[in-house]
Amino acid sequence: MEMILLQAAGQNGGSPFSSVIMVVAIGLILWLFMIRPQQKRQKELQQKRDALGINDRIVTSGGLYGVIKDIKQTEFVVEIADGVRVRVDKGSVFPAGDPEAAAK
Repeated sequence: MEMILLQAAGQNGGSPFSSVIMVVAIGLILWLFMIRPQQKRQKELQQKRDALGINDRIVTSGGLYGVIKDIKQTEFVVEIADGVRVRVDKGSVFPAGDPEAAAK
């Protein structure tokens, strides 16, 4: 009977070192499966934005489709209809690609 009680007491009093290892392991798993892939996607999107040039088709975060007509320091001048041009922040622009290719 005493042996069973001693074993149970030993199992309940875990070392604080194992708790630290568990917290570090959970942090590492979160970084590997959530944070790192998101950083990778953001880096790829930034590279695509940097590669945009005049006459490229884009879509804004608000859903407006257009063609880049001028590039400035922090913004694009985008033509959304014949003769209608708007200034759009570079951070809210995504490459639209070719709509004909997307339909196929």
